[in-house]
Amino acid sequence: MTQKVDDKKWWNLELEGMPDFEMAMKRIYAWYEGEIIDRVPVRFSSHNAEYEIVNGDKSRWKNLKERWMDVEYQVESFIKSIEGKRFLGETFPVFWPNLGPNIFAAFYGSQLEFGEITSWAEKIINDYSQLDKLKLDMNCEYFMKLKSLTQYALDRCEGKFMVGYTDLHPGLDCAAAWRDTQTLCFDIYDYPDELKKLIDLSIESFQKVYNYFDSMLKKKNQLSVTWMNIPSFGKMHIPSCDFSAMISREQFDELCMPVLQKEVKAMTHNIFHLDGKGVAKHLDRILEVPEIKAIQWVQGQGLDMPIMQWVPLIKKIQAARKSVVICIDKSELEEFISVMKPEGLFLCIDSKNEEEENKILKRVSKW
Repeated sequence: MTQKVDDKKWWNLELEGMPDFEMAMKRIYAWYEGEIIDRVPVRFSSHNAEYEIVNGDKSRWKNLKERWMDVEYQVESFIKSIEGKRFLGETFPVFWPNLGPNIFAAFYGSQLEFGEITSWAEKIINDYSQLDKLKLDMNCEYFMKLKSLTQYALDRCEGKFMVGYTDLHPGLDCAAAWRDTQTLCFDIYDYPDELKKLIDLSIESFQKVYNYFDSMLKKKNQLSVTWMNIPSFGKMHIPSCDFSAMISREQFDELCMPVLQKEVKAMTHNIFHLDGKGVAKHLDRILEVPEIKAIQWVQGQGLDMPIMQWVPLIKKIQAARKSVVICIDKSELEEFISVMKPEGLFLCIDSKNEEEENKILKRVSKW
């Protein structure tokens, strides 16, 4: 079934490394609705591929924080990485400003500790009498640095790449950053009322922060996109709650669902990040949220591979009329195709070269 497109809401970025941008977006929009134009969307990179690259030269910075906060270095390194590269399928060249997954918590006063490929927030709430110290500060060093990263990228992106927004996590994951994960587990039983106040604080200004960066992008004719590299001409968001792997279904209903329902309300396209089988126990409730268009299934490593063992879960998501993002190894593709319907599937596949990518696109076109 062909997805109808409202031309008034669409525009072509005309990226030199991605000549099929317009058709790729039509496939994406069909996928959002669980439909297909000519084939399933395919992104030629695996989940978290961006975190596998470690910068070698550290001599120009005193510490890792300086490297993360070096605006020119971060953007120019990305530009260098895409020079002369062709982006096939639905592999969009996206620079998304990134200071780590706890950045939203840091807007409220948490300090970030920087490692080679990620960062984490230091505990800021030692006692619930300290809740008053949690104030959104859009002039803090982290917010201002993300603003600078975004603006510098916007100044350099025209005709070359897309600019996205940073990874934003309200809810229990944000509360865990403020309070630390282990302490938060005890809080569920020891301080349930105070914990709910903490969670409520995490969602109060979420939309304000989201809209700030979305406005920056839209003023420069950019789409809404972040680390998953799946764009929208409207507002695209990736809700998640990794902490929910440690709580019961009843606790998920009480602590996660109220925030999730607020988080997705104002968005055009929501793709829920379902991080492993621990979070998957809450899938039934997540599927009930009408604003969630799709689920990103992250199967994990080791015994959680290969993908075939998760076929029933993927089919369950399809049956609920939600689309699915999955990572799949090239060696699994034929077997997967033999048992799955293509509608609503988005494949992330690691590849070696353009020749291999063209073969994969040709194969899925016959699905």
